[in-house]
Amino acid sequence: MTKFSLLVFDWDGTLVDSIERIVTSLQFASQQAVAIDISDSQARNVIGLGLTEAITKLHPELDPQQDQTALTTIADAYRQHYLFDNKVPAPLFNGVKALLDELRRKGYTLAISTGKSRAGLEQSIKEHQLADYFATTRCAGENRSKPHPEMLHEILHELNFSAAQTLMIGDSEHDLKMANNANMQCIGVTHGVHDANTLNKYQPLVCLADITDLSTYLSHNYSL
Repeated sequence: MTKFSLLVFDWDGTLVDSIERIVTSLQFASQQAVAIDISDSQARNVIGLGLTEAITKLHPELDPQQDQTALTTIADAYRQHYLFDNKVPAPLFNGVKALLDELRRKGYTLAISTGKSRAGLEQSIKEHQLADYFATTRCAGENRSKPHPEMLHEILHELNFSAAQTLMIGDSEHDLKMANNANMQCIGVTHGVHDANTLNKYQPLVCLADITDLSTYLSHNYSL
């Protein structure tokens, strides 16, 4: 009996080792636009949110109504730096492509739900030649930011799966909280932004130290 048929992955910190690139771009944008330094931990903690939500959380001193120009300037600086100027690499985690190949062979449908912009996701998908792997993708900016479940609801509707047939896999509390809000089971991975203690607050089936352990875990616990 199939327990899960659809696997929805987060992108940054789950499939792609892009945390340092995001952190350095957030730091650059804040310093360039408003001359404010943000720490590594502050930047890491907002990864997974949409860019607008992340910047607003990083800069509580800026009022979203009164300081909209400053917030927009930070966002524009981030996009320019991350997409074009930042030389920090953002490779796939080791073994990810082989994992996705294996999951497809086993009959799973794969999808993406990410806090990245559409431009950022498409750039990364093209770089890693993964366009053919995913039945659909959802991005922040096109949908409400995590942890709101809108992205997951749209994926389920488009692909005609139920929440009970679907598993969300992510590295941040935003991913797992989104799954909770969609009444969907989830798995955490701990090589991204949040550790197991943080992720376990959202009752994942398991926290994996390596994303490549996912197929083995599913085979042992939820056979197709």
